[in-house]
Amino acid sequence: MLLLKNGYMIDPASGTEGYRDILINTESGRIEQILPQGAGAQTQANSNGEFGNESVDVREEIDLCGQIVAPGLVDVHVHFRDPGFTYKEDIYTGAKAAVRGGFTSVVLMANTKPTVDTVETLHYVLGKGKETGIHVYSCANVTRGMKGQELTDMETLGANGAAGFTDDGIPLMDEKILREALRRAAKLKRPVSLHEENPALITNNGINAGKAAVHFGIVGSPREAEISMVERDLKIAVEEEADLSIQHISTREAVELVRQAKRQSSHIYAEAAPHHFTLNEEAVIRYGTLAKMNPPLREEEDRLAIIEGLRDGTIDMIATDHAPHSMEEKGRAITEAPSGIIGLETALSLGIRELVNKGYLTMMELLGKMSYAPARLYHLDTGYLAAGGPADMVIFDPDKVWTVDKFASKAANSPFVGERMPGVIAYTICEGKVVYRG
Repeated sequence: MLLLKNGYMIDPASGTEGYRDILINTESGRIEQILPQGAGAQTQANSNGEFGNESVDVREEIDLCGQIVAPGLVDVHVHFRDPGFTYKEDIYTGAKAAVRGGFTSVVLMANTKPTVDTVETLHYVLGKGKETGIHVYSCANVTRGMKGQELTDMETLGANGAAGFTDDGIPLMDEKILREALRRAAKLKRPVSLHEENPALITNNGINAGKAAVHFGIVGSPREAEISMVERDLKIAVEEEADLSIQHISTREAVELVRQAKRQSSHIYAEAAPHHFTLNEEAVIRYGTLAKMNPPLREEEDRLAIIEGLRDGTIDMIATDHAPHSMEEKGRAITEAPSGIIGLETALSLGIRELVNKGYLTMMELLGKMSYAPARLYHLDTGYLAAGGPADMVIFDPDKVWTVDKFASKAANSPFVGERMPGVIAYTICEGKVVYRG
């Protein structure tokens, strides 16, 4: 048994908040008991190791000294680049980055090489994931080879562990394909997650068609590329009554479209990436390719609209879109460098700094969007703290400050290097085992 003493527990699933002692069964990987502060140590001292009516063997005690204890964070949008691009990241190094950021569950995207459109590739990914010490899930592709022409065998992929379906990186342009995918995914009780950018409207991806594009002397990516796809796909999802998640939303118009669609259907979801609620297109002018991403950083009004969407519940969850690239790739010209930044190791700190400390969200609300809400969409048994529940936890000091200077990820493509951030993670615990000590 592992006893966590004097922690400030926050559980978004139940709305419980306060000082608690938590007893963990390290063999079952579940929470044995949640007790009032001090009760764990007092009960053990008075009863010779008895908690309630049962005798237990507490092998380790950790005094958390008032640090926050929350459900292990859940990121439903990460790229671990394995198979095919392991010079950028692999499943093992991606998992190390995850635990350093407080994540105990991740859902991988399927734009690997080969893509995750067969059971063989899915089994490869999930098999390696089981060796990491955290919960590694994976989406499968909606279409074969991500070509948008033929649906995968979604039923077989679902039966073999696909957590959801996506062609993230490439939008689904064929309405009939999308409609049929939503119907089949609904029967499987799996979400479909969509990358919403119409390539026909984009001249240079990763850079907003505005001030940033003018600075670099290019055309860029207009907001209409996202808006038009979101409008079309929400309409189809509402009609089909299927779980649809709008990925990494970037425009104020798309936020409003999601807000309206949610009034018509309970099957509509949206995610925001930390970089989209933290930065605007000015960052691309300052950091160049390190702030190039798809969809691009937009205007300040868009950033504020995303924050408002998080505040009022229009945007359900925060997902990092952790996208590792080599520094050689990011060192190319602005129009040639790949889009994307890493995010697992800075996400919680950015949420604290930009959302909690500035009064937009409570800590309870932030943690809900980073644990319980994404777990619920993907039907994962995690994201909550309760007796008998999974012992997946992150323990952190929201006031302690750290400097972004090195990463557990293979990659370092982040515009936040050198910044001082609040929120130091002391422990990440998965299935009752300490998988990270800060």
